[in-house]
Amino acid sequence: MTQTDRTNRQWLLAERPKGEPNQDTLRLSEADIPEPGEGQMLLRTEYLSLDPYMRGRMSDAESYAASVEIGDVMVGGTVAQVVRSNLQGFQPGDYVLSFSGWQDYALSDGAGVTNLGQSPDHPSWALGILGMPGFTAWAGLTQIGEPKSGETICVAAATGPVGATVGQIGKLLGCRVVGIAGGPEKCAHAVDDLGFDACIDHHAADFADQLAKASPDGIDVYFENVGGKVLDAVLPLLNDHARVPVCGLVSQYNATKLPDGPDRLNWLMGLILRKKLKMQGFIIFDSFGSLYPEFARQMSEWIEAGKIKYREEVIDGLENAPEAFIGLLRGDNFGKRVIRVGQKEGDA
Repeated sequence: MTQTDRTNRQWLLAERPKGEPNQDTLRLSEADIPEPGEGQMLLRTEYLSLDPYMRGRMSDAESYAASVEIGDVMVGGTVAQVVRSNLQGFQPGDYVLSFSGWQDYALSDGAGVTNLGQSPDHPSWALGILGMPGFTAWAGLTQIGEPKSGETICVAAATGPVGATVGQIGKLLGCRVVGIAGGPEKCAHAVDDLGFDACIDHHAADFADQLAKASPDGIDVYFENVGGKVLDAVLPLLNDHARVPVCGLVSQYNATKLPDGPDRLNWLMGLILRKKLKMQGFIIFDSFGSLYPEFARQMSEWIEAGKIKYREEVIDGLENAPEAFIGLLRGDNFGKRVIRVGQKEGDA
């Protein structure tokens, strides 16, 4: 199924999932391609970003952002091309970073849209290393983690778009970096390709013991994006005055109840008190939006100099987005996962 100039395919939220999303969560629909009015432009989606936060948008639980309503188009970051424009500063053919969601076409008044020009290099990277994931890694680590040369940084999901970037920035800042990932192939990539000092497979039966041996001087910065058993293994290893930037808890996104076992909240609060820990959650553009130009300049320089490596996993076809998203929540992705939507009729 390819993109056409006749209809607008849309993935609509059909029901709120209980636990893991499934084939009934989203419904594929077709609508007419809208016409831009005064002060609007028509965007055609080229790439759709898949990100763990989308699971929260499917829920009606209280959160930092509004839920997607039943019957509405699923939200998501996109790189799109301008088809028609009645908006100053945007011309047909311009690539833009937008928030068009899971559909082929969308109208925009330009709010929150970044013009990437007519021929950007690697346009999909605006959804990854040069976009929200890269910015999350850079700001969370530098502004909350505040690593110092010689300290130990630990990051889970170490080969994902955030974790891989955290680890590489940590090495550039002179730190020891210990990654946590799912499987030997991902761990080998973290060490051999990304330059981590060690990477531990969280599937290993002796995972906690291996993590402790890989962190002989303890952990000074733990970049939290997973939670669950990974957090359980990290907490005892945190040094006094350790910093814990919290950008996500992907292991809990499909949970339907509290974890089994005793209530460990008092234990956690005791650790925070005794070790003088700093744990701070953040929502990247709400918390650090003003720093984006500084991030973009610094990250572009690192990429140009070959100091940061980036792995992207491109899946063709808007129709494949739900399955790819479910796999993302399971940890099946290897690098930043995006959907190439703009494969039109006649493309190879």
